[in-house]
Amino acid sequence: MSKELSHIDEEGNASMVDVSNKKSSVRNAIASGKVIFPVGVFEKLAEQDFLGHKGSIIQTAIIAGIQAVKKTSELIPLCHQINLSKINIDIIPVKNALQVTCHVKCNEQTGVEMEALTGVSVAALTIYDMCKALSHDIKISEIQLEQKTGGKNDFNR
Repeated sequence: MSKELSHIDEEGNASMVDVSNKKSSVRNAIASGKVIFPVGVFEKLAEQDFLGHKGSIIQTAIIAGIQAVKKTSELIPLCHQINLSKINIDIIPVKNALQVTCHVKCNEQTGVEMEALTGVSVAALTIYDMCKALSHDIKISEIQLEQKTGGKNDFNR
């Protein structure tokens, strides 16, 4: 099977994919990532129920992630503007980290992988921003697509 870059035209220039002949279908994408803290910082945050001087770290990151999903086509140059049906961001504490998961759904001619990845990324950056006063040794890692359905090719990690 030969694969080619879809956003590069015959002359090697950046080009938005033409989706005008594609049928609309329900499309889902789930992305995830982690914000990893030094042990002492995580323990302090957990003791405070992840509330900081700027408010709820988790709720603020969820709202930021949702806003980012809706603005993905403004941030990623070759992404299409699409009507979104559902955005869900979950942030849960795991060992010395916050696990961020973003599920995006639409009924469109193109998928929502970039939207899900953008939601995770901005939620993680928001967590970093709200916690950086405690330590700059906070790591954002493992941002990846977990699943996509709808369209030509489904994917499941």
